[in-house]
Amino acid sequence: YNVSLFEQQALEKLNELFVTNDIVILTGGSGLYIDALLFGIDDLPDIDPQIRDQVKDAYLQNGIEFIRRELRSIDPEYYAHVDLANPNRMMRAIEVFYQTGDKFSSLHKNEKKQRNFNTLKILLSRQRDELNDRINARTDLMFEQGLLDETKSLLQYRNENALNTVGYKELFKYLDGEYSLEMAKEKIKTNTRRYAKRQITWFKRYDDWHVYHPGQIDEIIQLINKKVFNIG
Repeated sequence: YNVSLFEQQALEKLNELFVTNDIVILTGGSGLYIDALLFGIDDLPDIDPQIRDQVKDAYLQNGIEFIRRELRSIDPEYYAHVDLANPNRMMRAIEVFYQTGDKFSSLHKNEKKQRNFNTLKILLSRQRDELNDRINARTDLMFEQGLLDETKSLLQYRNENALNTVGYKELFKYLDGEYSLEMAKEKIKTNTRRYAKRQITWFKRYDDWHVYHPGQIDEIIQLINKKVFNIG
């Protein structure tokens, strides 16, 4: 699965929903995937199997730090936003560069694709200390609700893309004996905070997002009434 396929499938779903709805609410998603839906992204090139094997072998032999350094050297813009705990996303960007000589971050269209809908962009944001406290509390709650047992049950699927994410990867290292359980928990908190910081940096590039604290419900409703329903 990749961002180009997401763009295609999300647009198909929106077209389906707009048949019976004037307004559709899209929530969540990483900055890259939101941009792909709203603005478009070039089709990702086919990768020569030899290049794919070359990148994979480099990862297996040298580890994730090597992949991070390589990505940072060839595409610092994408490096600043990608999940650095997800080797598959980083390797994909490296493969694209080796295949084409173009940066993965350059796949964004210089000219935005025309969409058949208008968008009102609302970004929910918190102060850094508040956000970090919530990330820490959420991680503790995940452990209380059985994250470790869930990870154990998925151990045989550890190489699947969906499991190369913050939370599972750290616990796989605990199960391998590389981390203590407490260290794995702290790594999850740290890596989640880093990922949140990169997402914040991504959205700072734009000036057409309306930024609110999640508690500003009345203000958000007023904005929607004004921009969507021409009320107020």
